[in-house]
Amino acid sequence: MKIYNVGLIGFGFIGKVHAYSHLNIPLFYDQRKFGSRITRVCTSQPATAAKAAEQLGTAQAVTDYREITENPEIDIVDICTPNDRHFEALLSAIRHQKHIYCDKPLTATWAEAEALRAELPKYRGVSQMTLQNRFFPVTLRAKQLIEEGRLGEILEFRASYLHSGSSDPKAPLKWKLSGAAGGGVVADLGSHVLDLMNCLLGEFRELSAVTHTAYPERPSAGDPKRLVRVDAEDNMFVTVRLPNGACGTISASKIATGTEDELSFEIYGSRGALRLAPMDLHRLYFYDRLASAAPLGGVRGWTAIDCGQRYDYPAGFPTPKAPMGWLRGHMHCLYTFLESVHRGEPLGPTLEQGVYLQYLLEQVKTSAATRSWIRL
Repeated sequence: MKIYNVGLIGFGFIGKVHAYSHLNIPLFYDQRKFGSRITRVCTSQPATAAKAAEQLGTAQAVTDYREITENPEIDIVDICTPNDRHFEALLSAIRHQKHIYCDKPLTATWAEAEALRAELPKYRGVSQMTLQNRFFPVTLRAKQLIEEGRLGEILEFRASYLHSGSSDPKAPLKWKLSGAAGGGVVADLGSHVLDLMNCLLGEFRELSAVTHTAYPERPSAGDPKRLVRVDAEDNMFVTVRLPNGACGTISASKIATGTEDELSFEIYGSRGALRLAPMDLHRLYFYDRLASAAPLGGVRGWTAIDCGQRYDYPAGFPTPKAPMGWLRGHMHCLYTFLESVHRGEPLGPTLEQGVYLQYLLEQVKTSAATRSWIRL
């Protein structure tokens, strides 16, 4: 069994999500060809690095990302830092030909993404972006149905990703709300829903966007009594046109009061339609327009497809019928990456897709700032 040594850069919320997946994949996938072991963990402070290493049990604590990206013992660089700290670690990992697993978005700015794109022709490693919403059975099945032609020509669509944490004016200005740190809802939730619809529907032809910042000031994360200026958006609404002329809307928000973690979409075609309901990753809803409507309605109507955890072998634990959870999509995203590393064949979405996604985010922001349609 080939074990790949992993260096984890960052051990905040998403770092723990990635660590959870590395640690638990052996329980969920019945194969003995490859696996991963976190042998280094990097955070900015010695105390937090030491705590992370203690929690992981197998890792050495470091505070300089280069002790991972330049370490010949490390096979995989797993990047989980805030967005504005991705670039230097990515550049080093690319130049040292490491396999790379990088949380979205690729970088904090389009200029950084362009600089990385210039490095990719010389890169020989296998890469993947952490875009876990592609890796739930419901979204994998949706893509299959579209590619099989079961929807026919796409006529219109809607998609949204809604949170409510920023609807409270007293919510502190942490890095995900800071434009200077590469935050804002476009980069955070917008990257997920834009990528998913790009994955399902293919290339976009043009877009027009608006954004809104609910509160011009928020309490400082370090000192709640001090107000600081907000420099990033709280929501986005994007109208997208496909190459065939079909239009749809893609939105993301952190000020949708009452929502939790609500990803949803509706895709309507000439032959059929698909729906993903918010907070229901277990079922995909499919409508077949060609089904008989007679007598008395026949069998035409919305079908709830119980996708559950019905991944292909070697996935199997705990059971295909168990309700699907958010962490399970992350685990299958990482497993796909590890499989691609072992095969020596990128299965995607690769760093190149990360560059393209960063381009889309930049065009959304530009359109919102200029109040104009942008040809892609």
